[in-house]
Amino acid sequence: MAKSFASRGDLTEKKISFTEIGRGLYAFTAEGDPNSGVIIGDNSVAVVEAQATPRLAGKVIEEIRKVTDKPISHLILTHYHAVRVLGAVAYRAPQVIMSDKARHMVAERGQQDWDSEFERFPRLFEGHESIPGLTWPTTTFSHGMTIYLGSRKVELSCPGRAHTAGDAVVWVPDEAVLFTGDIVEYRSACYCGDAHFEDWTRTLDSIADFQAGAIAPGRGDALVGAEMVGKALAGTREFLHAIYEPVCRVVRQKGSLKDAWNAVRVECDPKYSDYAIYEHCLPFNVARAYDEASGIDNPRIWTAERDLELWSVLNG
Repeated sequence: MAKSFASRGDLTEKKISFTEIGRGLYAFTAEGDPNSGVIIGDNSVAVVEAQATPRLAGKVIEEIRKVTDKPISHLILTHYHAVRVLGAVAYRAPQVIMSDKARHMVAERGQQDWDSEFERFPRLFEGHESIPGLTWPTTTFSHGMTIYLGSRKVELSCPGRAHTAGDAVVWVPDEAVLFTGDIVEYRSACYCGDAHFEDWTRTLDSIADFQAGAIAPGRGDALVGAEMVGKALAGTREFLHAIYEPVCRVVRQKGSLKDAWNAVRVECDPKYSDYAIYEHCLPFNVARAYDEASGIDNPRIWTAERDLELWSVLNG
C-alpha cells in the first residue's frame, strides 16, 4: 500500500489534563486520546472507562491518587471497544459494570476489535503484554441501574444506539454531571465503525434531556457549563450529518464505496481536518455509513484483514 492508516504514525505522547467538573468529579483527558471519568464517593471511587492497557490505566490512577486515597470499588465501561476496556485489571475494582448488550458485543466481536485496534493504533497499545485477556463484566444491566458510593447516587442507563449498539451513560444527579462515553465528542472525530447513524442523532436528543451542567465526553476537552455542553452536542450532531448525508446521496445514485469516500472528503475535509483522529476514523466511518445507507442494520465485524481490504479499496 502507498500509505497506512493515519493512526500508525501517531506516536507522540499526549498532554494529560485532569479537570474537576463537579464536586468530587473529574475528567481525565489527553488531547483527543480516549477519556476516563472519576467519581469520588463517601468511601470509595468509581472510574468510567478503563483505557487501552494497564499502562495507560496507571496514568489515570496516578491522577486519582493526587486527590484521594479512597479505594476504587467500581469500574464502569460505557461500551466494549478495546481502547476503552483492556486496561481494566489495573484498577482492581471488585465491580466491573457494562450493559448487557456491551457484554454481548465483547463475546461477539471483542477479540476481533482488539486485534484490529492493535494494528491501527500502536501507541495506545504500548505495554500490551500486561493485558491478561478480554475484559468481562462482573455486573450487567439491560436498561438502567443505580449504584451508591456511600450517599452519592450514580445512575447508569442506555439512552439508545449510537457509537455502538450497547452504549451506556453515567449520570451523577447531585452535581448534574454526565459521563457520555463516545456518544458525545468535542473537537474530535466520532469513530463510527460500529455506529447506528440514524439512531445516534435521536440518542443525542436523549442526552440533551439530561440538561447536564457538565459532560465528560469520550474524547476532547471536559465540557463545563451549558454553553460548552450545547456546543459539543451540536458539533457531534453536525459531524454525523456531514458523514452520513453525502453517503446516502451516493447510495441512492447507486454509487460505489469509493464514490462515497470521495463525497465525504469533499464535505468533511474543509470542516474537520484539524479534529483529533479525523484521518484515523474516516475510512471506517464511510464504510459503516455506506452499509447502513444500503440497509445493513447490524454493523459488520471489523477484523485486521477487513481493515486492509478497506484501505486497499479506498486508496486503490
